[in-house]
Amino acid sequence: MACIKWLSGYFGNSYALIADAIESTTDIFASLLVWLGLIYANKPADKNHPYGHGRAEPLVTFLVVAFLVSSAVIIAFQSIKNINTAHDLPQPFTLIILGVIIVWKELSYQLVNRKSRETHSSSLKADAWHHRSDAITSLAAFIGISIALWLGKGYEAADDWAALLASVFILYNSYLIFRPALGEIMDEHTYDTLVTQIRQLALDVEGIKATEKCFIRKSGMVYHVDLHAAVDARISVEEGHHLAHHLKNYLRDKLPQLGHVLIHIEPFETN
Repeated sequence: MACIKWLSGYFGNSYALIADAIESTTDIFASLLVWLGLIYANKPADKNHPYGHGRAEPLVTFLVVAFLVSSAVIIAFQSIKNINTAHDLPQPFTLIILGVIIVWKELSYQLVNRKSRETHSSSLKADAWHHRSDAITSLAAFIGISIALWLGKGYEAADDWAALLASVFILYNSYLIFRPALGEIMDEHTYDTLVTQIRQLALDVEGIKATEKCFIRKSGMVYHVDLHAAVDARISVEEGHHLAHHLKNYLRDKLPQLGHVLIHIEPFETN
């Protein structure tokens, strides 16, 4: 697809399409990084990484964002340069190519984004948005070329303005992708819905009277949980120990996305 865009942009006198080709070229390397990152992030825990290798995922997301920002800067620079340079009108056949590309990239976004929700993968989400930004740059190119062809001579730069607008949108999307990945690295709490689920499920376990603190941190595609659970203060340490293990297994069975679950037993006093 990148080759088709490069050739069509060159022979069709469309820098917006060439800008789109730059975006697609970075897609190749970004997707390769995501693929390698997912392989590494899914490696099992070992002596040096007792919580697994999941933190590689947001690091890969940062690299994908770097590719996006780099492509946006290149596109913006060339667009501004071309706006001030006289050139021919784009060729009409470029609209057909762009129409096919827009549909294809939006379908790619929907597929990858659905997988990112299923697997809770931040790098897949970043890659999905890479496809969406590609669709939007193609749409901007389509609009710019259409304006240039419709209004004719004197509006050749509409194509370049479209590419410049696309670069701004790519930068904005880069921030939207970067922010959650940074929060994941910094253990930012954004999991209220999951906390509510965990608290409700915990009370389904016989012997668990209440829950107190519940901390969650995401690592790759799994969520590690620290939960304080209150039990009858009169039971033995051994009984409390068994309850903690039962609760841990129950939570992991009901919520497969959970990784390590640490249960801290608290005494539940009845007055």
